[in-house]
Amino acid sequence: MAIAKVTYKGQVTIPKGVRQELGIQDGDSVLFRVEDGKATLTRIKRVDLLDLYGAFPATRPFPGEEAIRAEVRQHVAEHVARIPD
Repeated sequence: MAIAKVTYKGQVTIPKGVRQELGIQDGDSVLFRVEDGKATLTRIKRVDLLDLYGAFPATRPFPGEEAIRAEVRQHVAEHVARIPD
């Protein structure tokens, strides 16, 4: 069990033992959940971008970088054309 004080800004330092037990590291995010008057703290695991590779099926073949750049340029041009002076 660990106790921490709340600052006037509503901040709390998570005690070292709790951080170690949950595997919380500098830069991690945490989720606070309140149920029945009790709060729980859960570490949100960092996901490496490469871990997501193949997570969604491709709906069409990759057209190539140049085709994507052209599509983005077209989209930006259409958006800019709609902006009033």
